[in-house]
This record gives sequence, C-alpha cells and structure tokens, in this order.
Amino acid sequence: MKRYDLLTPEGTRDLLFDECIAKRIIEERIRKIFTDYGYSEVVTPGLEFYDVFNGKVRYFPQETMYKLVDGKNRMMVLRPDSTMPIARLVATRLREEPLPLKLFYNQSIFMVNPKNSGRDDEFAQSGIEILGGNRKAADYEALVIAVQALSACDDNGSDSFRLEIGESSIFRLLIAQLDVDDEKSELIQSLIETKNYPALNDALSSFDGAAADALRALPTLFGGAEVFEQAEKYMNTAELKEKLSSLREIYDGLKAAGIDEIKVDLGLVHKRNYYTGIIFRGYVEGYGLPVLSGGRYDTLIGDFGRSVPAVGFAVNVEAAAKVMLKNSDTSLTVAPDVLVYAESGAEVDGLRHCAELIKQGSTVLNSVFDTREAAASYAKSKGIRRMDIVTAGGAVTVKEI
Repeated sequence: MKRYDLLTPEGTRDLLFDECIAKRIIEERIRKIFTDYGYSEVVTPGLEFYDVFNGKVRYFPQETMYKLVDGKNRMMVLRPDSTMPIARLVATRLREEPLPLKLFYNQSIFMVNPKNSGRDDEFAQSGIEILGGNRKAADYEALVIAVQALSACDDNGSDSFRLEIGESSIFRLLIAQLDVDDEKSELIQSLIETKNYPALNDALSSFDGAAADALRALPTLFGGAEVFEQAEKYMNTAELKEKLSSLREIYDGLKAAGIDEIKVDLGLVHKRNYYTGIIFRGYVEGYGLPVLSGGRYDTLIGDFGRSVPAVGFAVNVEAAAKVMLKNSDTSLTVAPDVLVYAESGAEVDGLRHCAELIKQGSTVLNSVFDTREAAASYAKSKGIRRMDIVTAGGAVTVKEI
C-alpha cells in the first residue's frame, strides 16, 4: 500500500519563509484598507454543512467541493467560498443588525480544480461585503476599494494592474431569449467566459436572430469606452439597453474619478450564478489568472430567508504574494540583529539577556548550539553580524561576526 505521509495533496503546497512573509504583507496591506473604510471583520467556519452550498439554486457543483461527514453522519464541506457563509451569517446571527452592514474577512477557501489548471485547491482570500444600502453608491464603493486593493498587490509601484467590469444580467437576458436547457446554457456561458470562439459558434450554430448574434459577439466586446458603441446594436430590448447604460454610467464615473486602469468586458459572465448585476475582475502583471473577483448579488441572501441586496469582492492573497516574490530582487527574510550564545549553566541568563535586547528593539536569536564555534559559524552563514556570549552570573561579551 502506497504511503502519502511525505507528500502534500494535489492543489496544496507548503509555504516557506519568504512566501509566508509576502502573504502576511499582502494581508496586512489589504486589511488596513478595509479597516480604514470602517469595515468589521468576521470569520466563518472552515467546515460548513453541504446544504449551505446546495440550496434552491446550485451555485457550486458538488464535484467542486471537498466533502466529508460529521459525527452524526451529516454531509459537510470544506468552505469553497466566503460569500455564501456570510450570506448565512447575515440571515441568522446578524439578522437584527441595522443595515447597511460592511464586513470583511481573511480566510482560506477549498475548491477541487481540474488537474494542471494552475489553480490552488486551497488559498487565502481577503474580501469585503456591503450588505444593504443604496445600490449605486455601494457598487462605486466596492469598485474604488477594489482598485486600492489591486494597487496594494502591485509592489513595484508601476500601477501594472487592471480592473475589468461587466454586467451579469446581459448574458441572462440574452440566453433567456433562446430555447435552451440549463446544460446548454451553462455550456454557452462557459465558452463565452473562456472566449472560445470556434466552440461558441458551434454551440450556437442552430440558432438565428438577434440574441444568438449578441451571444456570439459578447467575447469580442472588450476594451474601453468604444465597447459601449459596439455593443449598442446587440441590445435588442429596452431592459438590455438599460443594463448597458447603467454599466456605462459606472465606467464613466470611475474614469472621471481618475481611475484609468479599467476595462469593459461584456464577455465577463462569471460561473458563480449568484451574481445579479455588475461583475468585475482584477489582474496584476506577472499572474495570468484573476487576483480579484467580485460583483453584485441581490438575491443570494434571500435563499437563506432574509432579502438583502449586496455587493462584494475577494482578493486571492497567495496569488498576490507570488507576484510580490516574483518582482522582488532580494529576500524578504531579515537576519536577526544578535545571536545570543549562553555558556553551559548560563542558559537562563542567556534568555534573560534576549528579553532585555528585545525590549531595546533588537531582533534576537537564542543559540542552542553546543559550542561557541558552532554558534559563530551559524551566525556567519545567516548574515547575523553580532554574537553576545553570556557566561554564568550574566556577564556578557559582545563579539562582531
């Protein structure tokens, strides 16, 4: 029988040294943005009941979730998403809280991804949710904070990131004009999302008319303000025209606010079917997949018994940390200021000296080597420039390495 005690599961990895530091830096930068805007932190369980993600509408196919059973043989899952547990939280424990609620989180999610997809099955997310309040004001706030979060992930200061915005209702209104079942609709949605033009044309080959033409065109409608003029001819109902107009208003508003790192993508039709309005994704240079993803979801919390409109986004912290490390010319790990070596019998005195140095603002490594020579050799290899030698009675000799 093959043993797996020396391996990590597919889609997971150990984080070492600089990776941990980069992750913590990104988390703290984003946390500061959220707290500066007055958001309150929540943490939801890593284990949730399967029913949270398998309600009236299947937002998460069961094959994408890690499943297990609890002590009462009830089906559980490792949290594949943070928005739905927060929706549950808002409809239950926070039910009596006045709206709007502004919440943020920093926690890991777990999803089964296709092998060799380049996606981790476990990664940390930092995100916000704005629950209730004026929709337009909340959308603008989420987008502006999203841009600031992307900027926090851009460590080289060159603003080498972009935010892409779309409108989830456009796809739903168009696909509703075709006589297709859910499976066919999901296929067309996926092909638009991946911009697979040949396969999309094949999938729509049996359909004629304005809606089919518009669906074929959606993946091509990407760029700046010119996209709105190009898309106008495909909006064949008053409701579609209104959705496009609302998206343009948001785009123009962000541009007027001096946010230039923004693009329009009408082919942005997120697989998370709980989105009901604006959707957006953020990218940073050096990482091919989205680092940030979010949108408006006005019906999701209603699935849990409380009707509350909402908008939010999440940042893939570990993806942003990878970009930071890729762009860094030097190690993020900083050598301690002092290595303290205590002679035999002076171990407690050595630790007391460590505490004094720490109080003075130094970073200290307490030696557990048997000899001075071994301690000095280690300090030199790690770039520690000073070694304090503590003898019985607490006498200290300072040695430069």
